[in-house]
Amino acid sequence: MADVAQLEKLAKLVRYYILRMTTEAGSGHPTSSLSAADIMVALFFNKLRFDLKNPQNPANDRVIFSKGHTSPLLYALYTAAGELTEKEIDSYRQFKSPLEGHPTPNFKFAEVATGSLGQGLSIGVGMALALRSQISNIYVLMGDSEVSEGSVWEAMELASYYQLGNLVGIIDVNRLGQSGETMLGWDTETYKKRAEAFGWQAHVVDGHDFGQILKAFDSIPSDSEKPQMIIAKTIKGKGVSFLENKEGWHGKALGKEDYEKAVKELGEVDKSARGEIASPVSSIKYQVLRKNTKYQIPNTKYQLGEMVATRKVYGEALTKLGSQNPSVVVLDAETKNSTYSEMFKEKFPERFFEMFIAEQNMVGTALGLSARGMIPFVSAFAAFFTRAFDQIRMTAYSKGNVKFMGSHAGVSIGEDGPSQMGLEDISLFRSVFGSVVLNPSDAVSCEKLVYEAAKHQGIVYIRTARPATPVIYQNSEEFKIGGSKVVKSSSNDQVTVVACGVALIEAIKAADELAKKDNINARVIDAYSIKPIDEVTLKKAAKETKAIITVEDHYPEGGLGDAVLNALSKEKVEVYKLAVSKMPMSGKPAELLDYEGISASAIVKKVGQVLAI
Repeated sequence: MADVAQLEKLAKLVRYYILRMTTEAGSGHPTSSLSAADIMVALFFNKLRFDLKNPQNPANDRVIFSKGHTSPLLYALYTAAGELTEKEIDSYRQFKSPLEGHPTPNFKFAEVATGSLGQGLSIGVGMALALRSQISNIYVLMGDSEVSEGSVWEAMELASYYQLGNLVGIIDVNRLGQSGETMLGWDTETYKKRAEAFGWQAHVVDGHDFGQILKAFDSIPSDSEKPQMIIAKTIKGKGVSFLENKEGWHGKALGKEDYEKAVKELGEVDKSARGEIASPVSSIKYQVLRKNTKYQIPNTKYQLGEMVATRKVYGEALTKLGSQNPSVVVLDAETKNSTYSEMFKEKFPERFFEMFIAEQNMVGTALGLSARGMIPFVSAFAAFFTRAFDQIRMTAYSKGNVKFMGSHAGVSIGEDGPSQMGLEDISLFRSVFGSVVLNPSDAVSCEKLVYEAAKHQGIVYIRTARPATPVIYQNSEEFKIGGSKVVKSSSNDQVTVVACGVALIEAIKAADELAKKDNINARVIDAYSIKPIDEVTLKKAAKETKAIITVEDHYPEGGLGDAVLNALSKEKVEVYKLAVSKMPMSGKPAELLDYEGISASAIVKKVGQVLAI
């Protein structure tokens, strides 16, 4: 039976630590932390099963602070659990302190970065999918303001679809957002109706009544197929009268005088009190977090000149990967018959997750799977990753090991028109911290690079094309992240053309035509690794030829051309960019490549102009 008196003592201690660390830092979100203190104290010190000495123990329950600005509460809880000292929490928000303003994995008990609101529940869905065969729960603390985010409802509908009874959401309904009242205020019944409409079992409680809170946690069934939602009516700033339910205090720390006044209001605080977090049930048989394995690339036999779409090769390679490593899982946004991830589904249905047309939730879910040791491959049309850019950048801050594949990239998709053309994707993924960006041009390079992506720890983006392209490489060729291929060269090359993907095929045609008709030797470099890019090969070409021409089926901003310019910024060579520079439209691929000035004939024309200068 829960010791309510002890929980109340710990809640007072947690509130003290919240006020102390934010005042010491001179910034933070004390009022938002104070509102959720009681329900999280009840969770941590009465319900949670967590091995503090082994945070990565797969049998642990997991807690995600989607409401990331309540980091003072997170750190205060672990201080009350004896895992942080007062000296350590006094470093809150200081340079190089792991106790950052919003949690990141630099703090050992935070598995993911949070604070970009609306993402935690999606991450929880991923973790719940990974652990649904275990006897452990995923708890996600959300603020009532963030429930306005559509990604929350994407996660809610998917959680009920996959019957994730091990997922528990907690909404801290404190009524006040950053700049005013939330959409529903304290209307907890509407929150309840909406949660139930999405297939969840909902529990409404007074978030400051330990009796109600404990009853709600205890009423969560261990064998339910319904995800659970606890809707807690709370008071922002609870525990300090001049902060309670007051506007204008969001994200503001107390001054010294107000701090002393607030601490006095708390009454006597037992700073020696410590709460105990129960260990996981020892009898649970859980899977060990899997590590990347050594992959054996199959002896696939593609024929030179054979026409194969790289998007199809992606699906084939994924399926082979799945046979070698059970950690590989695949998520797709209802495009599996176009991205060819359906091949993986046919062979490994239990490791394929249909995410429907909800890309933000798909990326968040992939991060959750990654945090539990899986290697997620996320497939969609390249254009639609723009919807999930926030989730992608947060994956980087979470140190997620997620692979993205964008198909239907560029104007070469043809008749579908501009809404379906990924023309910003290279720029998007290049801008993500620590990412790798790959753009294979044929079947051989695509298969090898899918394997390289799986072996790499971190974010990898693979760009594939809709149309079939000819096989240009022998099956024995190797492709490494950070590499490139010199496809054509001679001892007297006059100009270098750098391209990748569909544009590389056009560059090869152009080089052949230049050599045949004009006796001009053009070096052609396949820059299949756009980030990191092969600077050594590019700089050698800059020294040995008169000019560099980049060609890409992408907008000029942030794509291959800019990557080449960065690499050659200190070289004495002219660099010219051919890219999609006109508003795209429907048409045949060949027509569109020519219209945008990135076809073989356009390259030939540009080479003539450059060499005539």
